[in-house]
Amino acid sequence: MLQANGVDAFWIPLLKLLFTLSYVVCGPWVGSWSDHQPKHAVMMWANGLKLCACASLVIGLDPILAFAFTGLGAAIYAPAKYGLITEMVKADQLVHANAWIEVSAISAALLGVMLGGAGVSSPWREWLASTGWRCIFEGPVFVETIALICCIYLLSALFNVFIPDMGKRYRVDTWHVKQVLQNFYQDQCKLWRDPLGGISLFVTTLLWGVGACMQLLVLSWAQRMLALSLSQAAYLQASTAIGVVIGAILAARHVSLKNAPSVLVPGLVMGATLPLMLWIHQWQWALLLTLGLGVLSGFVVVPMNALLQARGVQLLSAGRSIAVQNTSENSSILLMLGGYAFLEYAHWPIEHLVFAVAGLIFTGVGHALWRYRQLSLSTAA
Repeated sequence: MLQANGVDAFWIPLLKLLFTLSYVVCGPWVGSWSDHQPKHAVMMWANGLKLCACASLVIGLDPILAFAFTGLGAAIYAPAKYGLITEMVKADQLVHANAWIEVSAISAALLGVMLGGAGVSSPWREWLASTGWRCIFEGPVFVETIALICCIYLLSALFNVFIPDMGKRYRVDTWHVKQVLQNFYQDQCKLWRDPLGGISLFVTTLLWGVGACMQLLVLSWAQRMLALSLSQAAYLQASTAIGVVIGAILAARHVSLKNAPSVLVPGLVMGATLPLMLWIHQWQWALLLTLGLGVLSGFVVVPMNALLQARGVQLLSAGRSIAVQNTSENSSILLMLGGYAFLEYAHWPIEHLVFAVAGLIFTGVGHALWRYRQLSLSTAA
C-alpha cells in the first residue's frame, strides 16, 4: 500500500521498526496486565485490536500507524499466550508445548506469506474483478486483501472463546508509571541474574537479534553470490523456516527440560557452520545449508524458551517473565538490525558480514555454555 501510494522507500522499514518498538515500550505494562486478567480474554482483546487496526486501513488510516497499532496488539497478546502455556502444562511438558507453538507459528507465517503474495498479485485481483466481487469493496488499493486479513483476525479472536480460564490471577499493587518502571527494572535484574534464567534469556535474546540479521543476510547472499532473484531468494528463507519446524519437533522428542542446556552445543555448531555460505555457489546446496541452519536454530531455541518460562514462573509470574523476555529479545532485534544497517552503509563485503554474524553466534553461545559448565561445577562441589 505504501508503494502504491508513492511513499519514499525509506519509510517502509518503519513498519518493522514500529512493530518491534511496541514490544519494548509496552513491556513494563503488558506483562502485569496479562497476569491481572483472564489470559484468554487478553488474547481476544489483543486480536480485536489487530482487527481494528487492519480495518482502519479501509477508512484511510496511514499504513505505518495501522502497523504500529497491530504491533501493540501483538505486544499485548504475547505475554498472555506464552504465560498461558505455563498455566496449562506441567514444567516437564514445556519443551513439548513450545515445540508445538513454534511449529504452528512458523506454519502460519509461511501460509501468511503465501496468502499475502496471492492477495497483492495481479491474477487474483483480476479474477475478483471478473467475478463481480470487486464492486463490493470500495476503498484503497488491496482492500480485498485487507478484508481477508480482518476475517482471519476475527476468526482468531473467536477461537479464544474455547480456551479455558485457568483461574490464576496476580495482584498488581500500582499502575503508577514510575513504580511500574521500577518494578519492571527489578524483574529484568531478577531474571537476568538467575543462573539458569540468565543463560536461557541471554541465548534467546542473542538468537532473536541474529535471526533478524540473518533474514537480510540470506537475501543479500542469494542475490550476490548465487545470482538468484529476490523472489527466488525468498525460497531460502522458507527453507530455513521449514528447518526450524523440524528442529522444534526433534527437540520435543529428544530434549527434556532438565537437559535443556545441552542444546548449547548444537548452537556452537550453528555458528561454526554459517561461514560455509561463502563456499556455496549452487542453489541446491544453499537450500540444504539453510535447511540445516534452521534445524539447528529450532533445536536450540525451543528448549531455551521452555527453560526460560520455567524459571520465569518460579521467579516472577507468567506474564511478567514473558514481558521481560519480549523486551530483551526485541531490543536485541533493534540493536542488531541497526548495527547491520550501519555495516551495510559502510559497504562491508558480504564475506565480512557472514564472519561477523557467525562469530557473534559462536562466541555468544560459547560464553553461555561456559557459564553453564561453571554453574554445574559449582553445584557439584
